[in-house]
Amino acid sequence: MNTRQFLLTASEIEAMVGEEKIHFLNPNAQRINKSLGDAVGLNHMGVHMIYVEPGRDTTEYHLHHYEEESIYVLSGSATAVIGGDRYKVGPGDFIGLPRHTVAHNVINDGEQTLVCLVMGQRLAQDVSDYPDRGQRLYRNNGEWNLVAHESITDPRKK
Repeated sequence: MNTRQFLLTASEIEAMVGEEKIHFLNPNAQRINKSLGDAVGLNHMGVHMIYVEPGRDTTEYHLHHYEEESIYVLSGSATAVIGGDRYKVGPGDFIGLPRHTVAHNVINDGEQTLVCLVMGQRLAQDVSDYPDRGQRLYRNNGEWNLVAHESITDPRKK
C-alpha cells in the first residue's frame, strides 16, 4: 500500500484547483471549495477548505437533523449566525454544530477573503431545514427532495 496517498502537504493544498460552488437556495452563497477529504479518499466525513469573498455567505442559513458539522476559521473575519444570534469570528475561532440543534451560517462581512476549514459527516440520509426559506430538504442516497414547510404533514396527527 502506498501510504503517501493519505497525505496532503501545504504546497499540494495550495496548488489544488478549487471548485466554484453556489448554494442552490442562496445565489449570494458563493465560495471556492477544495475538498481535502475527497483528495485522500475519505467517504464518511467531508473536509473542505473554503474561500469566501467579502460580501458573500458561506451557505444558506440551515440546520442538519442528522449530520454534525464544524467550522474552523483560518483567516479573515466574518459574522457567524448561530440560532439567530450573531457573533464576530476570526482566525483560530471554532464553531461546532451538533446534529438537530440550531440553524447556522457564516457571512463574510470583513474586508478580505474568509478562509475556513469546514468538516462534517457524510451520511447516506439527512434532513435539513432552511428556516429563512420555509423549506426542508430530504436527502436519501443521492436523491434530494425539497418540500415547503407548510406542505409537511404528520400522518399520525390526522
